[in-house]
Amino acid sequence: MAKGSWQEFSRPESLQRPGAGNDGAASTSMPRAQQRVRVQRTKAGKGGKLVTAITGLEAPEAELKALLKQLKAAAGTGGSLKAGVIELQGDQVAPALAALEQAGYRPKQAGG
Repeated sequence: MAKGSWQEFSRPESLQRPGAGNDGAASTSMPRAQQRVRVQRTKAGKGGKLVTAITGLEAPEAELKALLKQLKAAAGTGGSLKAGVIELQGDQVAPALAALEQAGYRPKQAGG
């Protein structure tokens, strides 16, 4: 290596979580009860609109879309899936926490 070329996070495999497997597929994902699922209200980058962001879900995209559908029905609002983050319109923290617990996750409220 040349001087000054040290980069701890330069390779894709260094960015993967331990135990995620070589391909990072969800076939070896953690059980739902062991995932760190966080639910928080945010306005960042949303033009002043309040959204509820759900992060930390490790599941195939098809499973996330099904979960999104359940969350939207439980909260009675719209939502979307963007880069593995589920966003629900408005302040939907309480319904999201209840729906995630019912689905087998152990969610926590993040932020204030």
